Amino acid sequence: MRKQSSLMLVFVLLFATVLAACGNSGSGGGTASKNGGKDAVTINVFQFKVEFKKQFEAMAQKYMDKHPNVKINIETVGGGNDYGQALKAKIASKNEPDIFNIGGPEDLKQHASRLADLSDMKATKNVIDEALLAPVQKDGKTYGIPMNQEGYGLIYNKEIFKKAGVKAEDIKTLDDLEKVTKKIDSQKDKLGLSGVFALPGKEKWVLSDHGASMFLASDFDNDIKKAAEAKTLPFTHKDLFKQYLDIQNKYSKQPVASLDYSQQVEELFSTGKVAMIQQGNWAYPTIADVNPELADKVGLIAVPTDSKELTIPVGVANNWAVNKKADEKVQKAAKEFLDWLYTSDEGKNIVMEDFKFIPAYKGYDSSKIADPLSKEIYKYSQEGKTTAWVFKGYPTGYTDDALGAYLQDYLTGKLSFDEAIKKSQDAWAKARK
Repeated sequence: MRKQSSLMLVFVLLFATVLAACGNSGSGGGTASKNGGKDAVTINVFQFKVEFKKQFEAMAQKYMDKHPNVKINIETVGGGNDYGQALKAKIASKNEPDIFNIGGPEDLKQHASRLADLSDMKATKNVIDEALLAPVQKDGKTYGIPMNQEGYGLIYNKEIFKKAGVKAEDIKTLDDLEKVTKKIDSQKDKLGLSGVFALPGKEKWVLSDHGASMFLASDFDNDIKKAAEAKTLPFTHKDLFKQYLDIQNKYSKQPVASLDYSQQVEELFSTGKVAMIQQGNWAYPTIADVNPELADKVGLIAVPTDSKELTIPVGVANNWAVNKKADEKVQKAAKEFLDWLYTSDEGKNIVMEDFKFIPAYKGYDSSKIADPLSKEIYKYSQEGKTTAWVFKGYPTGYTDDALGAYLQDYLTGKLSFDEAIKKSQDAWAKARK
C-alpha cells in the first residue's frame, strides 16, 4: 500500500474539468449508448495503485478484446500524490468516475451518496473472510469489494544477514531487533551499507498509517470499526513505538527527513545499500525490477509489538466501489467487469500471476503465490497470526494533518516524542467531537 501526497492535485482537477466539458450522461463519468443494436458502455476507472498500473491496463485491454461493446478508461493517481484529495477534485469536476477506490469507514461516510450496493455481486460472495468486508459494510449492505490482501513488516536482505552472522528468527522482541541491528551496524563498512535501515521520514503514511498503527491495534481490540468510532486515542504502547522508531532512526541512512518511498525501496534497499526497510509485499515488484537477483533473497520479519506472539498486520489496501450516480447500464457493466476480474479463470490467473496479489477471494490456487514476501504474509494469515490495519479507522486527514506530521516533527527535533503524541491525541479528540 502506498499512500499518496498532493503534488498533482491541480493537474487532476484541470484534466477532469476538461473531460467534464466534453459531456457525459448521468452524474457518473461513463456513458451508455447503442452500437450495432447492442448496448455499448464506457466505464471510467479512477484508481490509486501505481505499482500495477501497466498490468491493470493490460488486463482491461484483454477484457475489452473479449467484450467489444465495453470501453474502459483508466486513470491512475499515485506515486506521491494524495488519492483521496484527487478523488474529491475529480468528483467536484462533475466528471465522476464509475469505479473508484475507498478505504474504510471514513470513506464510507464521506462517499455515502454515491456508493452502489455490491452485496449481490459474485465477487462479494466469494470474499475469503467476512472480516475483510466489515470496514465497507453498513446496515447489512456491502459497498466495496477488496482489491487484494496485503501485509507488511520489516523486509530484510537475507544475504546481508548471513554475512553479518545474524538470524531473522532471533528477533522476537524490540530488544532483539536492536541487538541484531547493532551487530549489522558494527560491520557496516565491510558490508558496504549506507545504513542498517532506510527510514523514509518524508512519508507520513509509513510513520503513521503503518508504523504507529501496529502499536495501536490492541487499543482498539484489532477492530477497524472501533477505531473509527473511538472518541479518544489511548496509545497504551507509545513507549514501545518510540523504541521501534528510535532504532530505525538511529541506524538509518541519513537524513531520514529527506528520504521518500522511492529512495527507500529503489535506491537503497534494492541496491543492497541497507539491510532492512519497513514495507509490505507491494514493494516486491519494484525490488524484482531493480534487482532480480536480490528478489530471491528477501524475507519478512514480523515487528515485535505488545503481542505475546509475533503477528503481521494484514488488510485490504483499498476496495473497489461502483458509483450509483452512473447510468444503470454503466453500473451493471462495471460490476460485471469486477466479477470477471476476481471470479473468472482468466481473471484469477491475472490476479495471481500478473498483479502478483495475495487474493482476497475463494477459489484461488495459493501455490501460485509468486513472491517470498506474499508467501510469508499468506502463511501468517492462514495461521491466524495477523492484526488489523486500524489506521483505516483514523479520522479523515489524520495522518497528513496530525499523527504523521507530528512524528516528522519528532524525527527532525521540533517536538519531543511525548509532545508529538500529546498533539496527536488532542487532534484525534477534536476530530471526533
